[in-house]
Amino acid sequence: MNIDPPKATVEQDTSSAFHYQALTPDLILTAIETLGIYPETGLLALNSYENRVYQFRCDRGQRYVVKFYRPERWTDAQIQEEHDFSAALAEQEVPIATPVIIDGKSLHEYQGFRFALFPSIGGRAFEVDNLDQLEQVGRFIGRIHQYSQQADFQYRDVMSPKLLGEESLSWLKSSGHIPASLELPYFTVVEQILDKASALWLPESYRSIRLHGDLHPSNILWTPDGPGFVDLDDAKMGPAVQDIWMMLAGDRTQQLLQLEVLLEGYEEFCEFDSRELKLIEPLRAMRMLHYNAWLSRRWGDPAFPMNFPWFAEDKYWEQQILAFKEQLAALDEAPLSLIPQY
Repeated sequence: MNIDPPKATVEQDTSSAFHYQALTPDLILTAIETLGIYPETGLLALNSYENRVYQFRCDRGQRYVVKFYRPERWTDAQIQEEHDFSAALAEQEVPIATPVIIDGKSLHEYQGFRFALFPSIGGRAFEVDNLDQLEQVGRFIGRIHQYSQQADFQYRDVMSPKLLGEESLSWLKSSGHIPASLELPYFTVVEQILDKASALWLPESYRSIRLHGDLHPSNILWTPDGPGFVDLDDAKMGPAVQDIWMMLAGDRTQQLLQLEVLLEGYEEFCEFDSRELKLIEPLRAMRMLHYNAWLSRRWGDPAFPMNFPWFAEDKYWEQQILAFKEQLAALDEAPLSLIPQY
């Protein structure tokens, strides 16, 4: 088993890692204090690797989350569009984490770091197997999409096989991270997957709308008042089903039940185009590939070798090949459908 860190042959994202080394606790506290907010407790690091996110309580007893954006990932315009979208959803009474406006701004800067301050949303984990909770989540996703389809993003990305698949594949081919003995089987199955996924992805068959973009269960907290949505960092344009499919888990029968419950709530506010169901497995496949490339791109950040040590092992890539082969088979299956099949 190879336990040495992979050596990339392309330029890794080391600039962000270098900058993050300067993001010391003292700098974080000073940055927060420039907003007139004075932490009373220590900084509790939250589970975020792409950005640096900390929770604290201020001297007035309010709990906040401060988010320092990864340098050079998004432009100011892209971040501001994320903030404006969340604020607009909050005005529509969608329970979503929205940055605090201080001196007329939601995006702040201190010593080269861009950051935003959010009220802390207390809550427990959303239970995807709780059908009552699932229906409520579907209802709010419908409300989000009812509003979001009224206009387009101007600066955020648009989902496509090129963005999620081809660019990820191109990066991995040049990265040097995949063990030489596994390159052929890995790239062979991935290329087969992308061919099938691209063939199923017909932009003319669905409407591209503004999305949360990364709506997996961990980005939903359950509060006494119901769901609370967080982390619009990956907001983008794309098919509505992108904000739905990550709620589906288990075997096909379980997923059909979950889908039925989700859409029952969703369609109280927004019509769902059932043709998009054929995109679920292509989206899953491209997310798998995008995740591989994300780890590769971020390997120069010391937080990644520390938290994902298995990425450097042959066994990880052997498991990925098997997972992609299973996904290739899934792309050949009939898509989920709420219409009985005979």
